[in-house]
Amino acid sequence: MTDKVQTALLILAAGEFSVGILGNAFIGLVNCMDWVKKRKIASIDLIFTSLAISRICLLCIILLDCSTLVLYPDVYATGKQMRIIDFFWTLTNHLNIWFATCLSIYYFFKIANFFHPVFLWMKWRIDRMIFWILPGCLVLSVFISLPATENLNADFRRCVKAKRKTNLTWSCRVNKDQHASTKLFLNLVTLLPFSVSLMSFFLLILSLHRHIRRMRLSATGCRDPSTEAHVRALKAVISFLLLFIAYCLGFLIATSSYFMSETELAVIFGESLALIYPSSHSFILILGNNKLRQASLRVLWKVMCILKVRQF
Repeated sequence: MTDKVQTALLILAAGEFSVGILGNAFIGLVNCMDWVKKRKIASIDLIFTSLAISRICLLCIILLDCSTLVLYPDVYATGKQMRIIDFFWTLTNHLNIWFATCLSIYYFFKIANFFHPVFLWMKWRIDRMIFWILPGCLVLSVFISLPATENLNADFRRCVKAKRKTNLTWSCRVNKDQHASTKLFLNLVTLLPFSVSLMSFFLLILSLHRHIRRMRLSATGCRDPSTEAHVRALKAVISFLLLFIAYCLGFLIATSSYFMSETELAVIFGESLALIYPSSHSFILILGNNKLRQASLRVLWKVMCILKVRQF
């Protein structure tokens, strides 16, 4: 029964992977083609492209880790190459979270309306700063990933496979305190970008509230372009926050699974849950961006035309 559930979860993970690759590859392709055509790239397009590339890498690594556990258990338990997978999972995990936070920050400074001198200074320079912030996120993610993966492979993976055959107490001598502290560190670090995105979300709500109040006082209505921009940005940020919570829950289940009775099943379930975030958020971004939405409609129209021609 457990093997059937593992197979079903692996098929589910493969489906989520396919959907995520489709959405993120579309974002990257559209922006890269526009970059080549115009010979320059806007800040928002650079964030989208960086985020899409990091999520493609994250999707590949999560599916590789999940399929290796089911299909090649010996490699998963003892293979030294799994340490490389651990490193790149940690790297792409933090990288895509920081890139998504950059998107939230960008929305905040470009759309919100405040008159504080620091805000106005940042609002004027945010486009140029993005080209420095994104490489900084890459360096920070590498810095976090290097020490965090020192003990991920040796004890944890042997423990995952040992629990399948015998009792954890006798066959798996794992330093639980060290493992738990590493997991706590990995999850606490992600709280920093999450808190920044959450702060951007609340400040956008405050800016929208002030803007609507000003529009009502001037009797000009409240459905103007600025209001629409606020609403679109809020939808993008809140979708990221909700999906990120689900991703953190899946990541926590997968990396803390050896405390559970069905360890392997917990790993696959956690990774399947974690795949929802990088797979689905890309489509929310496509629907919220005019250029990407129009490009997707053109693609759908061409596909429908091809299908109609083939029917005849």
